Amino acid sequence: MQTASTNICERLCNKSIREMSLLLNIPRSTVSGIITKWKQLGTTATQPQSSRPRKMTERG
Repeated sequence: MQTASTNICERLCNKSIREMSLLLNIPRSTVSGIITKWKQLGTTATQPQSSRPRKMTERG
């Protein structure tokens, strides 16, 4: 039995970024960004951002 991720991998492995973007109907820059993120971090999950916490209001 094949899972959805296995099926997608079989369709996209050994394809160019252009071919992947056409198959998935998303921009090439998005495909390239996801591949770069995967190669650098080993994941595509959103990473924590270094930013100032939101200011607490009296309601909060």
